[in-house]
Amino acid sequence: MRNSVTDDLVQTQREWTETYERLAREPGRTALRRRLLHLSRVLAGERLSPGDQAELRRRARQEAGRS
Repeated sequence: MRNSVTDDLVQTQREWTETYERLAREPGRTALRRRLLHLSRVLAGERLSPGDQAELRRRARQEAGRS
C-alpha cells in the first residue's frame, strides 16, 4: 500500500497547527483565519484514511519538536 503521508503534507499539517495556535493567541486576525481555511481545504482535499490522518498528525508533532 502506498504511503499517503508525504513530507509536503506533513509540512502543511505543521503550518496548520502553527496558524491555529497563533490565531488562538491573536483572535480576530482575518489573515490568520484565511490562512487556516486555506490550509484546511488543502488537508481535506487529500481524503486520507483515519490511520493516515493519525500518522500525519503524529509526524507533524514529531517534526515540530525537532525545529
